[in-house]
Amino acid sequence: MKDLDYNKIMVPTISGRYINYDHVNEFLKTLPATFKIEVVGKSVRNESIKSITFGSGPNKILMWSQMHGNESTTTKAVVDLMSYLKQDIVDVSEISKSCTLKIIPILSPDGARNYTRVNANKIDLNRDAQDLSQPESRVLKTVYEEFKPNYCLNLHDQRTIFNVGETSKPATVSFLAPAFDKDRNISPSRKLSMQLIAAMNNKLQKEIPGQVGRYDDGFNANCVGDAFQMRKTPTILFEAGHYTDDYDRDKTRVFIFKALLQGIKVISKNLVSDYTIEQYLSIPENGKQFVDILVVNDNFIKNQLTKSELVQIQYKEVLNKGKVAFIPELYHLEKQPSEIFGHKTLNCNDENDILWLKENDLLQLLS
Repeated sequence: MKDLDYNKIMVPTISGRYINYDHVNEFLKTLPATFKIEVVGKSVRNESIKSITFGSGPNKILMWSQMHGNESTTTKAVVDLMSYLKQDIVDVSEISKSCTLKIIPILSPDGARNYTRVNANKIDLNRDAQDLSQPESRVLKTVYEEFKPNYCLNLHDQRTIFNVGETSKPATVSFLAPAFDKDRNISPSRKLSMQLIAAMNNKLQKEIPGQVGRYDDGFNANCVGDAFQMRKTPTILFEAGHYTDDYDRDKTRVFIFKALLQGIKVISKNLVSDYTIEQYLSIPENGKQFVDILVVNDNFIKNQLTKSELVQIQYKEVLNKGKVAFIPELYHLEKQPSEIFGHKTLNCNDENDILWLKENDLLQLLS
């Protein structure tokens, strides 16, 4: 990994937040014959759902991205992973011999086109694991049952509100070894999930120290990760989060890619047992203490620029002409924490900050 030149790996034609199969299909045309591309099903609106298979080894790893259509960062990362696997190098050859990877880059094509969490029937696919009411849910179940993976990687994005523990560091990457029962016991498959996460965290702490969190492990049988864990398949939830000044998440994609590659290498070399449950549990749980913009106004009564001492602003993501626009809106965290952090903090006693608020038409929003 030390010699990895990411600039040569990254696929520059796939960037930003709005990613659908139009973008991915162009890249898939560049893959050599060592990658098997199949249509594994159709969406509600009859768009093809594709899988890409690489390698022939006994360690079978299934991964899928954009189960939620507006969560595209991990799709960029899996495209970069495939770009890496195109190389004629020893590491790739070893992965090919020891692992078989099956990648579904976009599970919800309609949601991806609409840039929505839900599919065309307005159903959250990650709450459909038991009912299987949607064609996309049934596609994933069929692929899972036919492929019989040894590991599942469930790839998502998370909101910018998350911090690590109670610190002021954003949760740039979060992981979860999903529960398999209400008591959140540690089954053999969940143990393996925890150990593999510990291996990936070990790598990421060298890249983004203190910016890896652990997602809430409340049990929900309707969630795909919990459902697969119930079926004794080690399953890992990835959550791509915020990195400083990276609303396009083209920096976060790098860390997801490196985590994926680290996990695959650890599996391929049978090193999962080198890591422990305790290492996983040492990852701090996510807090919800961030807002996109925090406006501080100690003199709000006197200057009347704002209605309170602290004003919280969150961006609403809106698809506009093929690009995602970030629209600022007043916001209140679900549960008011002891301390609130801003990805951008502005002080009404600072002339430059006031100028920024004016130039970005936020003063009117605050008053």
